[in-house]
Amino acid sequence: MEPITFPRDLVQAQHDWIRTYEALAQPHARRLTALRRRLLHLSDYVWRHPFFMTFEGSTAAARVELRRQARSHEHGVRAA
Repeated sequence: MEPITFPRDLVQAQHDWIRTYEALAQPHARRLTALRRRLLHLSDYVWRHPFFMTFEGSTAAARVELRRQARSHEHGVRAA
């Protein structure tokens, strides 16, 4: 199976979603309402992204791959 090439904005949005979710999970997180709103906005953005409207194949598998790529993007950003 060929690796899926996602649009850069979609990978960035998933990366931001992961970071926001992690911020919410902190024991004494601040700005909870803002973080929840951001998470909802990012969830909607990723879920409704035009890429998934035209993708031919398993969207469930593509979403898993998107999360994997976003996490590897995160490690690349932290290393830089």
